Amino acid sequence: MSTRIVRWGLWIVILVAVLLGVSVLSLCAGSAAIPLNKIGSLILRGRGTPEYAILFQVRLPRIVLGLAVGGALSVAGVILQNLFRNPLAEPYTLGISGGAALAVCAAIMLGLQRTGGALALPLAGFVGAITAVFFLYILSIKQGVLKTHNLLLTGVMVSFVCSSFIMLLMALSRAEDLHGIIFWTMGSLQQSSWPLILAALATSLACLGIAYLFSFSLNVERVKVVLFILAALLTSCSVAVAGIIGFVGLTIPHFVRMFMGADHRIVLPGSFLCGAGFLILCDTAARTLVAPVELPVGTITGVVGGTLFIYVLSRK
Repeated sequence: MSTRIVRWGLWIVILVAVLLGVSVLSLCAGSAAIPLNKIGSLILRGRGTPEYAILFQVRLPRIVLGLAVGGALSVAGVILQNLFRNPLAEPYTLGISGGAALAVCAAIMLGLQRTGGALALPLAGFVGAITAVFFLYILSIKQGVLKTHNLLLTGVMVSFVCSSFIMLLMALSRAEDLHGIIFWTMGSLQQSSWPLILAALATSLACLGIAYLFSFSLNVERVKVVLFILAALLTSCSVAVAGIIGFVGLTIPHFVRMFMGADHRIVLPGSFLCGAGFLILCDTAARTLVAPVELPVGTITGVVGGTLFIYVLSRK
């Protein structure tokens, strides 16, 4: 067995252990702290108690969603940075998040969350993201070849246009709608629908597996379309269920490459595990720093991720 395979295996074991540790910390920490030694008894005999409800109706869904979204954004960041040959490329560069945010803002102003229930805003976000992806693809595909340069420039312009329309809608919206728009655009893991959470997790894991199949040929022209679709699907699902959470897809791939090397066979799973642990940890901090008030997780990822990115740049 080669030294490289052993080193990769050791890194995966370390990241899995860190992810499990962060998840346990997230289960225990909060405005209502639950000791670690009490979790086992709650699982076996605590059904119907307030602590049981906190664990399995509040904190566990957030952990699973953090795993799905953090891993998805990180894998999308790896794909896009390689696809564009640009270290600043990230899941939100292409305007996908802008399309989702614009659709959600329109849904909030129309009151669809009151008539359509908990699924209204995620579905609106997903439809907006997929619409943006379709628009980008049509403008960037030329004679069967995906022009990544055109794709990047068009994506940036779509993002600016969507941001302008969002500002217009915010200026025209009522006070109660404005609060919902602002909170959604700052990102949150407060999704309580298990079907949506499990769908996001399944999509994240499936796309990771498909991307890994292309880890030997990420530089080949014919797989550009597949990789773009994978990154777009990962970003669309993440934005739909959690809003806009920045810096995860930008910072984590660079951080992983700095310690594990640039081979995509380790960068892809390493980024998934590292991004999942990072987002779960940031969400725990968002819940506990000024408890009982909860901060948007996007503010935490922005501060910590931006600082981490500066550190990575200073080391390169």
